Amino acid sequence: MKLNKNTKLFINYFLGPLLFAWLAWSIYHQIKKQPDLETAWRGIKESFSTPLVWNLVAVILLMIVNWSVEAIKWKISVKPIQQVSFLKALRAVLSGVSFSVSTPNRVGEYLGRVLYMDEGNRLKTISITIVGSISQLIITLLMGCIGLIILRPGIESNQVLSPIWMKVIIYGTIAVLSGLLLFYFRLAWIIKWVDKLPGSNRFAYLIRALEDFDTGLLFKLLLLSAMRFVVFIVQYYLLFHLFAVDVSWSQVFWAVSVSFLVMAVIPTIAIVELVQRGKVMTTIMALYTTNNLGVGFTTAGIWLINLIIPAIIGSLLLLVMRKIYSKKEE
Repeated sequence: MKLNKNTKLFINYFLGPLLFAWLAWSIYHQIKKQPDLETAWRGIKESFSTPLVWNLVAVILLMIVNWSVEAIKWKISVKPIQQVSFLKALRAVLSGVSFSVSTPNRVGEYLGRVLYMDEGNRLKTISITIVGSISQLIITLLMGCIGLIILRPGIESNQVLSPIWMKVIIYGTIAVLSGLLLFYFRLAWIIKWVDKLPGSNRFAYLIRALEDFDTGLLFKLLLLSAMRFVVFIVQYYLLFHLFAVDVSWSQVFWAVSVSFLVMAVIPTIAIVELVQRGKVMTTIMALYTTNNLGVGFTTAGIWLINLIIPAIIGSLLLLVMRKIYSKKEE
């Protein structure tokens, strides 16, 4: 227990800040080397006095669409064990976001959501929520792998990755994706396997709800996950153009897809997530643009709008819920 505590302190107070500083310096160095930096900065400021400023409004509205789709995903996922309204599902999802920003790779998201379930259903909800997360991961890996194949010539010619490492990553992604798909569409196998384990009766009920996940529901979750993915891409496209990054739709689509793949497989903690995103995005977008300043602003804008604002809203919802529970106990 002491070792775990010391490890956590080491990551949060030494390794995290050190990694943050290194990544931040790296991004700053990239931006500083950008040709015509003053022109790029002036172009960004001028964009806010043009009709392009509506792109920012659209991105904020798409954030609402994004989390609404996730709420629908969670609502239909938990339906076998408990009926929840759309608004309750949305509150649960936003509360999950508030927990996720302070945990590695956002694992705290599950805790925020289960608080909105009835007593006795909360632990069962965790396995269901994981299935929903896997559906999003499948879309991320699939599109990211396709993006890697499409961008492979440019990545190799710009020496971002060597041909050998490119092959390793592509084949590794395909292998992981194949395993996830097999697991995803064969949940019944997992249940049967757990039932055979010694003493499984104590925890088998936690995954029993997965028996109600038929192929139709699983495909529906994948479709909703794909919708969220497209919403993310549109947000990036709109902000790239707001911040004077001259790229086409196809370039944005595949570059962002690859960046999502990279962010999905590397460990992330809250203190460095923004600069990690910035480093990954500027590296990939360097295939198409030298406007690293615009790319950095876009990455920060997406992070703020899609994660921080919903997390603040989720925190307020948790505060309200806590007050309600306190009054009931009184």
